[in-house]
Amino acid sequence: MEPLSWTGALGTFLNPAFGIAVICLLASAFIQMVLSFTASPMRMQSNADGTLVKRGGFLGMFEQTTQAALWAVILVILGYIAVGALMPYGQAGIIGAMSKQFFPVWILLTVMFVLSIAFKRHLGLYGKLFDSIVGMIGFGLVMFWVFTAILAGAFDMLATFDPLTQVSGLKNKTPGVTVPDGTVGSIPHYLLGGDNLARDIFSRMIHGSTIVVAIAPLATLFAFMVGITLGLPAGFYGGRLDTILSFLANLILAFPVILLFFLLVTPEIVNSPIPTVMAMVLFIFPLIFFAVLLNSRYHTQPAKRTPILVVVLGVLAWLYLSLISQEGTSVAFLPNWFDLFDINSGILVVFVSVVFVNSPTVYRIVRGLALDLRTRDYVAAAQTRGEGAWYVMLWEILPNARGPLIVDFCLRIGYTTILLGTLGFFGLGLPPESPDWGSTINEGRKLLLIFAHPALPPAIALLSLVLGLNLLADGLREESLKD
Repeated sequence: MEPLSWTGALGTFLNPAFGIAVICLLASAFIQMVLSFTASPMRMQSNADGTLVKRGGFLGMFEQTTQAALWAVILVILGYIAVGALMPYGQAGIIGAMSKQFFPVWILLTVMFVLSIAFKRHLGLYGKLFDSIVGMIGFGLVMFWVFTAILAGAFDMLATFDPLTQVSGLKNKTPGVTVPDGTVGSIPHYLLGGDNLARDIFSRMIHGSTIVVAIAPLATLFAFMVGITLGLPAGFYGGRLDTILSFLANLILAFPVILLFFLLVTPEIVNSPIPTVMAMVLFIFPLIFFAVLLNSRYHTQPAKRTPILVVVLGVLAWLYLSLISQEGTSVAFLPNWFDLFDINSGILVVFVSVVFVNSPTVYRIVRGLALDLRTRDYVAAAQTRGEGAWYVMLWEILPNARGPLIVDFCLRIGYTTILLGTLGFFGLGLPPESPDWGSTINEGRKLLLIFAHPALPPAIALLSLVLGLNLLADGLREESLKD
């Protein structure tokens, strides 16, 4: 078996097209930038009613050329992916082989986009997202890694080798290298090469997504529950409650975020009872949030409220007890048959740290929104009807604050992803052999000047996910402003 090139036979006709498209894009963008300093900003073609159509003159021509070249580059890249996924293994090179490995992800993305676009008028703000090109691109990037994490973590798909398995003789080998006969794996090549411990970089990148996608959104969601549960009453009632909670939030925010993270994930803290105690305090807030949410909604219907509260809070309490009861620690109080799961102490402390650091910022945002929205007419109307304070906060104020909160949620997942990568880069919190992107980048950067390939794939994966989250937030913000 020969080593794989990057594009194989597919590159015979796509590589020249890609090169020409990139050269045209760079040249037209440069000329457009130069002309923008000299062309008149008023040289625009317009309709009879005065609406603008496009810019005229040379500047307008090169603007259209830049757009056409950009679309050409995108179409060629899609050609590498689509054609490579359909060609037999090896004929489309490394890019085609990777595209073939991601074939289930492409199927899920296609089905999701087709259904979402078909029914977008019935899907509220989510459906409006598909009216924004920027939002669609960001959503596609995010869901690509979400589907990758789910298929790799839950179904053991996509990865070609075990992320921890070392193969003798493949230390720091370049992408496309052939593995020895008899090596356990689904294909005969290391698609992205081997790292400094002879492990498959492609498989480690795939499994690293499961860690990021599992921790970042869920920890951000917990932080939002804490921030909403405390921020709504602080902004709605004001007074002494607002003063005390705001002081505590400001006290936490006074510490630099990275320094606070480093303090919380040091080995001395990880091995102490502090993470468990913090988990016991912070993870009680989802129970409080859902208890007041459901009670305020169904407080006039006791026959419906009681069974709903019993079921929902019973399940959440079971998850809460399983989360804080960790085998081998001083708080392992649940029997094994009742304990649903045990979490690695390193992952637990990272999770708790993310919730602890993000909660005060979310609290400040929710408090500010509540201060503004509590004076609106619909709040006064709800109070006139005799609704309770928590009903007004959760069912009148919170839904009308969803736009800024959804945008901030997407951005905060991106910040959390970067923080997780930073912690992994410095070897804090997560286990040393963890395939998370930060740890993989850290391992690869030690020989970066000699071997660039171990560090680049996880860095590009991290970049693409954060870029997708930011584009998604921009798309959601753009559409929420139209409401």
